[in-house]
Amino acid sequence: MATIDGVEVRPIVKVERASLHSHIRGLGLTPSLEPTPVADGMAGQVQARKGAGVIVKMIKEGKISGRAILINGPVGSGKTAIATGIAKELGADAPFVAINAAEIFSKEISYTEALIQAFRQAIAIRIKETSDVLCGEVVSIEVDRPVSGQGPKLGKLTLRTADMESIYEMGGKLIEKMIKMEVQSGDVLHIDRTQCSVIRVGRTKGTTAMFDAMGSDVKLVNLPEGELQKKIEQTHTVSLHEIDVINSRAKGYEAIFTGDTGEISHEVRAAINKKVTEWRDEGRAQIVSGVLFIDEAHLLTMRCFSFLNRLIEGDISPLLIIATNAKGVRQIRESEHRSPMGIPRDFLDRSLVIKTRNYSFEEFRQILLIRAQEEDISITYSMSRVLSELAYRMGLRYALQLLAISDIIRKRDPEAKELAKPHIQEATALFSDVARAQLKSIQKRIQFAQIRQQADLLMLKERARLRLLTLQGEQHRSLRALAIKEAEQAAENITASYEKQKAQLNERKNEISQRMTDLGVRCKLDAARCGHTGTTEPQNIIF
Repeated sequence: MATIDGVEVRPIVKVERASLHSHIRGLGLTPSLEPTPVADGMAGQVQARKGAGVIVKMIKEGKISGRAILINGPVGSGKTAIATGIAKELGADAPFVAINAAEIFSKEISYTEALIQAFRQAIAIRIKETSDVLCGEVVSIEVDRPVSGQGPKLGKLTLRTADMESIYEMGGKLIEKMIKMEVQSGDVLHIDRTQCSVIRVGRTKGTTAMFDAMGSDVKLVNLPEGELQKKIEQTHTVSLHEIDVINSRAKGYEAIFTGDTGEISHEVRAAINKKVTEWRDEGRAQIVSGVLFIDEAHLLTMRCFSFLNRLIEGDISPLLIIATNAKGVRQIRESEHRSPMGIPRDFLDRSLVIKTRNYSFEEFRQILLIRAQEEDISITYSMSRVLSELAYRMGLRYALQLLAISDIIRKRDPEAKELAKPHIQEATALFSDVARAQLKSIQKRIQFAQIRQQADLLMLKERARLRLLTLQGEQHRSLRALAIKEAEQAAENITASYEKQKAQLNERKNEISQRMTDLGVRCKLDAARCGHTGTTEPQNIIF
């Protein structure tokens, strides 16, 4: 490692974090709403993506309102991915707010307030403002400081374009901004004097020869033309919730960063809605409806669903997408009623249901390849098959986590250029999946039950021995026989109880083992169906 004056110098490493769904760019649909097998970071779930594409088209055409989208499917079947894809299709400015149903229940605010805040976070306001901006190249800056060192600073700024040149007076705030930004001659600036904001556009190309060294991040621009003072239309995008927080208290902008929003009164929101509607009618603002995604929707109560019915039918409402992996008819929380997936029937009547299914072997492989590309991991065909088998048998999320962990293990070996099977095996040994963890837990419980059984029998034997010692002599013969009979009966009861417990644990263990074996067999059959029979990648792959 290099050193300067005895100080160790290390290269700067840029750390990038890739979130679980950062690879998704859209739904992967053609203009005719036909899904491509692998596109926009999506793979598989063809029918679900097609249905989501129809919904996106209805939203863009304004033909859907007062409805929710329900995505139902097994664990790890891409429900959140589809919701993210819908948000991407709606546009870059469309906000996407993802929460878990458990987050709604808080001791600080009521569930109704939590739902309203989540709804208004998913609604953005695109505000258009026209402001007078000075745009030109800096010729010179003169700053007059008081002799005493106290009092306001005054200054003059000379700007020019290709057609004109002018001198402007600067106040204290603008001078401080100029000093902080280290503005110098040759810089091209955009100055908004009403908001006291300064934006450095770059440096003019003709002034580069005046400086010996320039940073690589310096942008070279042409000398502006026309007048110095220009009208520029600026667009600001904020959420309705941010406007609520700012107007609900004296220093509301601080609460946006701290998260201490608290309860916001209905009067404040009503006034904001009225003002936003006026801006929209005047053409000064545009309402951008985003996506509110609530996962584990079966955890919501009857009162939450009743409140959601009212919210989705409001004048300003985002697209509500809820997801659940619940099956069959189950009881609605905090209610005596039963309904499919634990969701009230009146809410189901307002919902469009999208069904997801388990991924195939090839779909698992394509998703892993997409994630490997997103995380800049080199992976061969054989290793993609190994990880796909793990995803099929142990879950997609587990395989995705192993992908990143295995690559970290690979980087420890300087000679390893690509991911290899020993790296994956070491990662699986370090981190267990749910099924193996359950088997290990059941095995420990069986061993613990065996130890407890032996300890209880020894304790019973010792109590029986002490009791028999107190019953010596011919006059206690019948009592001794009765005590021995009671001890034998108690031993049989203890043995039967623990044997029943161990039998239940062994049955559970055998069920998990059988399920893992069945998944392994199904994985091999599905891999063969998709065309993965040899050591090389097949030409024709079936999804």
